[in-house]
Amino acid sequence: MQAREDQNFTVTSKELLQENDKDALIGMILGILEESHRNKNWILKEIKKQDPAIKMQSENIYEILNSCSQESLALLLDAMRGRDIQTPEGVQTRIYHWFFSDIVAGSNPKIPTKAQVRKIIVLNDLISKTVSFKKRKPEMTIILPTGDGMAIGFGDSAEKPILLSIELHKALAEYNESKRGRDKLLLRIGIESGPVYFVKDLEGNDNVWGPGIIMTRRVMDLAGDMQIYAATRIAEELVRISPKYKEMLHFVQTYETNYGEKINLYNVYGEGFGAKSFTKPKKEVKPVLKKTGSFAFNEIDLKIELTDLKTMQAHHSWTWDLTNVSKEPRDKIFYFIEGQVEKSFSQLGVKIREMQTGKELAIDRVGVDRPLRKEFHVALHQAVLPRKKIRLRMEYDWEMPERTFTHRFPLAVKNFHYVCALPQGIDIRSRILKVNVDTGLKIRASPPPTLERVGKNIVVSWTKSNISSHDAYQFSW
Repeated sequence: MQAREDQNFTVTSKELLQENDKDALIGMILGILEESHRNKNWILKEIKKQDPAIKMQSENIYEILNSCSQESLALLLDAMRGRDIQTPEGVQTRIYHWFFSDIVAGSNPKIPTKAQVRKIIVLNDLISKTVSFKKRKPEMTIILPTGDGMAIGFGDSAEKPILLSIELHKALAEYNESKRGRDKLLLRIGIESGPVYFVKDLEGNDNVWGPGIIMTRRVMDLAGDMQIYAATRIAEELVRISPKYKEMLHFVQTYETNYGEKINLYNVYGEGFGAKSFTKPKKEVKPVLKKTGSFAFNEIDLKIELTDLKTMQAHHSWTWDLTNVSKEPRDKIFYFIEGQVEKSFSQLGVKIREMQTGKELAIDRVGVDRPLRKEFHVALHQAVLPRKKIRLRMEYDWEMPERTFTHRFPLAVKNFHYVCALPQGIDIRSRILKVNVDTGLKIRASPPPTLERVGKNIVVSWTKSNISSHDAYQFSW
């Protein structure tokens, strides 16, 4: 199947159906299953809706999906993407970019009503004076007063909510300079993109409702005093619009709402706007071949085979096709690997050999043997001359209880091949995300992974060409 970006769901189930690509449909469903907040039980219910008489012969999610027709899989994929809603005639839907604000302690009964009303009036006045609001296109703007706040949807630009937030914060700083205590006007702001439906109310007037407004409100609810929080969709769009937004968007972590929805949150701050305080999670970094400047990557093959379901032990096989791009012969290579379960180097069974000769290479020196990180040098049997190639394979066994890992490519790679072999008794959540290491933003990688049954295993495969230096990808299974 032709590789296409899917970060905005541009690859439709109809296209995959026309291409007669059942494996791609299954891969897409498993890839977005977790982030769409569904599970195996939901899939079973949806399948029963399509065919109440159907009988499931397996408890394994891949086997269940593989037993469905392509038409059923396409309907499932549409349902997971929210495309199963049949919009009644006359009801319009459209994507808007949302700004949602709320006055901190705006409903506090200890604060006099007049003081609360005064803050609402001040907020409305400050918003109306911003350039972003003045230059809005009225016919593409939705304004919804929320009592002690404001929801504004912009239909023309994903930049409008963040620009309005920045302007408003700077205006608030000036306003609060002369205020003390409860007289200060403090806000929480959430921004996100999402669809809304235009419906008629009982009096025939236009009204709007939809997941775009609802999600933005939930993002705002997670923000603290004078914080601006952004969620995944608008954050990704902003980074695509301009590199300057990378410096403003700071990944916080993934939160789960009271409704079970998982949201990737980004704290927006900079000079004169936002609040910096938040807890930044640890970044994942998994086994890589260290950048030495001496070798170029022609091809990398990674194969992971789960060998123990109880411990999640996996056999790792990394194969590198390298060219010596330095001006000197090279007779050693430096490696480091990282894992998720504490082990000593001797417990991993690390073996490295030259593929051309089949000879096993000696570990020259283990420099670091920390519980989750190993660094070591490998001595080659013969020095690699300038412009000459060598093909090496490293194998070891290490548990992967998190069922996910992130790999950052130190140098550009012409071709990368990933294979993950899983026993049929495991539920698969195959997903590959491209990670922006500066902002933490994650989007689905293109093309999606494919799945197929090989013997007693389910094999997840993915191939990517022309990977750039420092690109990072997260693999889940």
